[in-house]
Amino acid sequence: MADFLVAAALFILAVTAIALFRILNSRIAAERMMAVQLLGSGGGAALLLLGAATESPATSDVALLLALFAAFSCVAFTLGANATPGAQQESSKERP
Repeated sequence: MADFLVAAALFILAVTAIALFRILNSRIAAERMMAVQLLGSGGGAALLLLGAATESPATSDVALLLALFAAFSCVAFTLGANATPGAQQESSKERP
């Protein structure tokens, strides 16, 4: 069973790498953010499969952290894209 899980993890990693190569060649910022999300989900899935195959709980923790960091980066990207350029200047004027 462990061999099947390792093979599935390698397949997911290969598909993720091919998709990342395609997305990272884009000049659009939203598509680059999609690459981060793909790395978080595909890499997390591969790490979870490898953790189950090797019975290593630390690998599962790393996979969950990778997915969490990908989600946080998406939130930061969204907040940064919606910020208006004058908002930072106005907040600095309010300080004494």
